[in-house]
Amino acid sequence: MSLIARAAAALLGAALLIGLPATASARADGPVAKPAHAPPVPLLWKVSGAQGSELYLLGSFHLLKPDDYPVSADVDSAFNAADRLVFELPPEQMSSPELATQMMQAALRRDGRLLENELDADTWRRLQAWSAANNMPLERLAGLKPWFIGLTISLTQMAQQGLDAEAGLDRHLMERAAKAGKAATGLETAASQISMLDGMSAEEQRQLLREALEQVEKGDQQSRRLHDAWRRGDAALLWNEMAAQMKREYPRLYQRINVDRNDAWLAPLQRQLQGGQGTTLVVVGALHLLGSDGVVEKLRAKGYTVERICSACKRR
Repeated sequence: MSLIARAAAALLGAALLIGLPATASARADGPVAKPAHAPPVPLLWKVSGAQGSELYLLGSFHLLKPDDYPVSADVDSAFNAADRLVFELPPEQMSSPELATQMMQAALRRDGRLLENELDADTWRRLQAWSAANNMPLERLAGLKPWFIGLTISLTQMAQQGLDAEAGLDRHLMERAAKAGKAATGLETAASQISMLDGMSAEEQRQLLREALEQVEKGDQQSRRLHDAWRRGDAALLWNEMAAQMKREYPRLYQRINVDRNDAWLAPLQRQLQGGQGTTLVVVGALHLLGSDGVVEKLRAKGYTVERICSACKRR
């Protein structure tokens, strides 16, 4: 998967992935696999606030496989302790039938230009080949912006590997919260997340599409590595191979898609740490929690006591 598309899939809400065409979000064919290994090692931190208030920060992978479940006992404990859950998007927006319409409206080309004329000859040739191989009519793609096409290609490839937005950790915990009668809210709106993608520069959009098509030809071992790293709770690999690389190669996009959003989340998260707020479980894309720009370090810098919760780490 391309660097930008990997970041979009990992940093942006899974709702955007649900809004893509069926080829991108379709479940893998075949029977549901039974877990053949231990649950994923969670990227989970506990932040201690005033008068016993606590905040659990859980790093999500927005597309998962059925055999990534059940979750670990640490996640179950955090969920059971939580009085409420907070996600990137409110559950009602994630499940809204209007979301796909909003996504497609943003993706439609309205500048009167032909997509073929916007792309270099090699990218256009590769797009034609991908379109034919995936039964996606080229005329359907030609009316869409490059960022949307590139994301569709990358997410289609992930779906072919068995990764599914419907199986993402966000969706799983939203459903559990609803069944348990726990309140659930969001830090952002779907409109703001879509605006971030649609706000890419023309060159960023073309680069996303070029990289997505190049990675198709390579078989995209990178998304498997990142999924495996998330399963192992390997924060260092996730940071180095995605966030740090994006920060170097696309600093303006990294600032918008990660740093600015993390900064905007600090105030509402700190409100949950005030006295009398009880326990809150926050579930966001894993990369929002990692590195010096991540929420974990930003809260630690404000004087809160922060510790990683990882029973599996202690057994290693």
